[in-house]
Amino acid sequence: MNNIIAIVGRPNVGKSTFFNRLIQRREAIVDSVSGVTRDRNYGKSEWNGKEFSVIDTGGYIKGSDDVFEGEIRRQVELAIDEADVIVFIVDVEEGITPMDEEVAKLLRKVTKPIVMGVNKVDNAMREKDAVEFYNLGLGDYYTFASISGSGTGDLLDAIVEKLPNPQEPEDKEELPRFAVVGRPNAGKSSFINALVGENRFVVTDIAGTTRDAIDTTYNRFGFEFKLVDTAGIRRKAKVKEDLEFYSVMRSVRAIEHSDICVLIIDATRGFEGQDQNIFWLAQKNRKGVVILVNKWDLVEKETMTTRDYEARIREELQPFDDVPILFVSALTKQRLLKALETSVEVFENRKQRIATSKLNDIMLPIIEAMPPPALKGKYVKIKFCMQLPTPTPQFVFFCNLPQYVREPYRRFIENKMRDIFNLSGVPIDIYFRQK
Repeated sequence: MNNIIAIVGRPNVGKSTFFNRLIQRREAIVDSVSGVTRDRNYGKSEWNGKEFSVIDTGGYIKGSDDVFEGEIRRQVELAIDEADVIVFIVDVEEGITPMDEEVAKLLRKVTKPIVMGVNKVDNAMREKDAVEFYNLGLGDYYTFASISGSGTGDLLDAIVEKLPNPQEPEDKEELPRFAVVGRPNAGKSSFINALVGENRFVVTDIAGTTRDAIDTTYNRFGFEFKLVDTAGIRRKAKVKEDLEFYSVMRSVRAIEHSDICVLIIDATRGFEGQDQNIFWLAQKNRKGVVILVNKWDLVEKETMTTRDYEARIREELQPFDDVPILFVSALTKQRLLKALETSVEVFENRKQRIATSKLNDIMLPIIEAMPPPALKGKYVKIKFCMQLPTPTPQFVFFCNLPQYVREPYRRFIENKMRDIFNLSGVPIDIYFRQK
């Protein structure tokens, strides 16, 4: 289970530069989430063999007369709630500002580990200037320059040292975990109540009624798994920015600890930017995904409404659009059992193993009939393929010139595999390697 690190601080101290440096450290690191209309704010990174998720609280501040009282206080509070380690970034050029003092005042009350990084320290003179940050009362600090990268190694060492060790699951046979995720007020709690058959969760029209991710063991109709209702959002007056931020933060935690993500969207509002954001989080984390369009009973039906609606969603999901989409209603219990069956099916798809002999018998003739296009007069010959022993489906194809296999051909192979083997709802990875 991944730990979460949150980067906090006032605007323009270099939080996002530091964040970008972290998530681009290794090629294998998952790209930061795309599909959001604002700055990227979530990524995965690794240092000294420890993997962690990074959340940048930057990119959300809107200029106002009272910036701190508004967004920043909320963001720091949310980060404190969710993160395992908090990285507080300050700027040596401007020294301690009233806003830094306010953030520090909040952090001094916190029991979680805090690492203070003094940014823009790129010479000995500035090293001396950094001493004043002891006045914030947060103990030692680490100097670094996020643009050039100097000093970031020591800062990362300190951060990783404070990460809690991942807990081993207590159950020998851990039940599959299905996280119910989505925007505020899409009907996540109503969906779980309808499944469980009792009002386990408080349901109101106010977004943010559910505060924490709550587990329920579901054991009916021959299914047994853990359902996780992810927290909604605490609605604060007239602030949309921190709503978005909070739902992403909660969803990050729930998604990383799950096997399957059941993404519930509100049929009356359509597939919005935040839904897309949550979908990409699940996809980047290689989780199985099922999309449920809830409140379908409230939508005016016309000819082909379902088909058009589904086509619109699939368009937004490109290129990974092989995802089950069901139209349900938690209120009238319409198609809920079907939703359960589909989620379990996706879970089975995600853990399936395809025998090497079967894979070669099926895929090699397809490749022979449609080989990769020649590049610079070189012909790629694919001789053998196998599934890797990884928790999620990953396949490797051995060939003479892997560097000449282009993305369209990789997609062609993926689409063929999706058609033949049941991989609906599951992200798969395909690699080409030297034989």
